[in-house]
Formats: sequence, structure tokens, C-alpha cells
Amino acid sequence: MGEPLFDRVAIIGIGLIGSSLARVIRRDNPETHIVACARRAETLEAVRRLKIADETTDDPVAAVADADLVVLGTPLSAYAELAKKIAPALKPGAIVTDVGSVKQAAIRDIAPALPKTVHFVPGHPVAGTEHSGPEAGFAEMFADRWCILTPLPETAPEAVAKMTALWRLAKMRVVEMPAEHHDKVLAATSHLPHLIAYTIVGTATELGQDLQSEVVAYSAGGFRDFTRIAASDPVMWRDIFLANSEAVLELLQRFSEDLTALQRAIRRGDGDTLHDWFTRTRAIRRSIIEAKQA
Repeated sequence: MGEPLFDRVAIIGIGLIGSSLARVIRRDNPETHIVACARRAETLEAVRRLKIADETTDDPVAAVADADLVVLGTPLSAYAELAKKIAPALKPGAIVTDVGSVKQAAIRDIAPALPKTVHFVPGHPVAGTEHSGPEAGFAEMFADRWCILTPLPETAPEAVAKMTALWRLAKMRVVEMPAEHHDKVLAATSHLPHLIAYTIVGTATELGQDLQSEVVAYSAGGFRDFTRIAASDPVMWRDIFLANSEAVLELLQRFSEDLTALQRAIRRGDGDTLHDWFTRTRAIRRSIIEAKQA
């Protein structure tokens, strides 16, 4: 297997992403010492039961002591306070990364608190399921998915290279891009779809009781897909929409205008407009399949 990428890794917030990464490290770099940190005792108990870490603690300062890599896997809203708390305990030369879905917010909240002696490599493994917690993780979740790194101009290339190697160990495709561009892309590919899913499922819950029960009983594939997306962690998605509000609101305005155009076409019986729209959007699905992201 060769030398491990890191001797000691601290994962703070060991939910779906963090526990999946721990499993990857366990599988491919078994000599690496993994410290799992979480606030809830039941989460740490699950980590111990699953044997995906060598050490558990509810103290982030203790977790990062002597760690070569610190992975922040908490909700975005915890980043600023957490970064300030762990900063004095970070080992010189350590790499700090995160797995959050909004990179401008991550940089804004984490970078100012970190000492100049450590390297910050913001990251976003674009993978996951609607489930959460350490029990939901699995090493194969990352395979063939994209990991987007958004390093700062001053970030040391060797730190970026080590994070690239780690995510490639997880069988991810790794790409770098500016944080602002990342946030616009993810607003379209992830954030807006989740917002729409939450809205559609929420609308269904406002129907009369008789209709509600039939919606559940006769759920077609489309509605089932929306309920899967809308079952995602509410805390995480609350933070994402607040942190990436500008990009999401811009896309939401465009979506609203397109929805109005489709509404007008249906009202007017304009089949040509509907057919043209559905033909164009069908091609996107084919492109996703060809890119092996289906």
C-alpha cells in the first residue's frame, strides 16, 4: 500500500461524508490514526461500534492536537466558531480542509482564524445520499464522483497535491476552480433542485387529508424522487441556502420566469413550446448519462 498520506487525521463532524472518508482511509491507509469528533454521545458511540476511528472525543481542540489533516464536516453555520476554537491547537504544517457545499462562505469563515503556519484547502466532494450520520457512510460513495477544490492563491501547491491524492484514493475525479464559480455551479446543479424538491413535497403536505393519503399511496416515480431529495438533512440545507443566497436567488428568479413561460404555454394550449422545451431538457439527461453521473 505504500506510505500513508497522513499519520494522524482528525474528522470533526463525522456524519455521512466524514464517516465515508474515514472508511476510505481505513481501507487504503490503515496505519493512519483517525480521531473522530462529534457533539453527540450517540454519534461517538456509533463510531466506536462501527470501528471507523481509533479515537473519539467531543472536544475539537483535543481532536486536532498533532493532526496532520483536519477535516471539517460540520454544518456550515458552525465553521466560524469552530475555526477560532481549534486554531491555537493546530500543528504547524497541518492541512485544514472542509467538505461544505458553499466555498465562499467556508473561506470567509475559516481562513481568517487559521494561523499562517497551516495550509487551508477548501474542498467539496460532490457525493452523498439523503441519509445522515456515521451509520449511513460507505467508502464507495465517492467513486467516479467529482471533488472540487477551491484553494486560495496563497495555498501551498504541496498541500493541494496531498488533498488531491486523498480524494483520488477515494476514487474521485478532482478538479480545481475559484470559489465563486463553484458556488454558481452548485447553485444550479444541487442547491436549486433541492429547493424545488422541498417546495413540491411541502405543497403536497398542504393538500386535503384525503388527497394527501392518495399522493403517498399512488406516488409515481417523479414524486418519489422529490421525496428522496427532500429527506436530506434539514440543518445542512438550511445553512447552504443562507450561505449561498445570492447565487440561489439569481437562479430562482430565472426558474420563476421559465415556470411562468411554461404556465402560459399550457394555458394557451401551445404544444410546440412545450415539445421544444422538453426536447431540449431531455438532451441534458442524456449528457449526464454519457458523463457517468447518472
